[in-house]
Amino acid sequence: MSWLQTLRVALRALARNKMRSFLTTLGMVIGVCAVIAMVAIGDGAKARVEQAFASMGSNMLIVLPGTTTAGGAMGGFGSQPTLTWDDLKAIQTEVPAVRWAAPALRANAQVLSEDQNWTTSVSGTTPDYFRIRSWALGQGSSIGESDVDGGTKVAVLGQTVVDKLFGPGANPVGQVIRVKNVPFNVVGVLTKKGQSPMGQDYDDGIFIPVSTFQQKIQGGLKNYLAGPMIVSATSAGTTDRAQRQIEALLRDRHRLQPGSDDDFSIRNLSELAAAQQEGTRTLTTLLAAIAAVSLLVGGIGIMNIMLVSVTERTREIGVRMAVGAKAGDIRLQFLVEALSLAVAGGFIGIALGMGLAWRLAASFGWPVLFRPDVIVVAVAFSGVIGVGFGLYPAHKASQLDPIQALRFE
Repeated sequence: MSWLQTLRVALRALARNKMRSFLTTLGMVIGVCAVIAMVAIGDGAKARVEQAFASMGSNMLIVLPGTTTAGGAMGGFGSQPTLTWDDLKAIQTEVPAVRWAAPALRANAQVLSEDQNWTTSVSGTTPDYFRIRSWALGQGSSIGESDVDGGTKVAVLGQTVVDKLFGPGANPVGQVIRVKNVPFNVVGVLTKKGQSPMGQDYDDGIFIPVSTFQQKIQGGLKNYLAGPMIVSATSAGTTDRAQRQIEALLRDRHRLQPGSDDDFSIRNLSELAAAQQEGTRTLTTLLAAIAAVSLLVGGIGIMNIMLVSVTERTREIGVRMAVGAKAGDIRLQFLVEALSLAVAGGFIGIALGMGLAWRLAASFGWPVLFRPDVIVVAVAFSGVIGVGFGLYPAHKASQLDPIQALRFE
């Protein structure tokens, strides 16, 4: 018999018991659906983590000042100013793996427009800050080097501040706001960035030149930075190298002896992102493994039904053998039946899994990512299970004695 004839006979045999065939396929449907949905949701969660850390900045390191100690109590990193403006300049010019470095001085203050007010964070920084954070302008222009050198009173606003002071959709460029009763001219508005992984609203802030910040908002510490630095490595692959080079540079500049503790701290955001992604990947693998068990259960169901089918169709098998069918033809027919059940379940499971993934992703607010390789593997695996669990029933059918099969009632 040809493959086409074998397939036609197999499908006709399955169609005789539609409900039984459907229930047999259901195990494969559930298994494939669960695998597709879990992997898609897991990849979506991983992408969400990547987006959250990408919004912080590109290849970013945060350099924090040292800690204070009073009465045996440690104040924590950032409580003791140990980083200097000369340190910042040295990092910018002497560390090969660093592309940009900028101060990130911050204070909370009440900001007033003509008829509204809002309390927000005011940050003093330089133009490199926006390059490190990969933060584009939505309107107007950014802070320039001339603004930093001249201590001009200009401000760039986050979108949340614009909404609170001027209303949604407003263009505040050219307007005047007051920060601690100091007038600032609004020169630009940043694009909306959203929230951090910890829930901080990135858009709720105002950015002004660091020199103006020290003069008008918060007095400086002369040669010391009253806050952290943020640094961008030349690429994602050089982030760890940049961290090591900065550590070596600062230890040398601060004359720290070998074996002594650092008087600063460097936080590598890529390490935090990798840790969260690894946790998400582990959870996704676990869920996919649990879902794969359903495929094995579905395969056992296929074997069970095929054994029942062999028993029910013993006389039919005997008739086919009596008219010239070979053992290989009988074996192939039952294998095709098992494979048809498994592959049908696989395709239905893919459709349901994609729909379930879309639904869950929408409810969680996550992106959903479908991997073609996972879909192909799921269908191929269901086919392998169909063949694997169909081998024994097919072999049993092919080994029947035609004479005994014809006498079977």
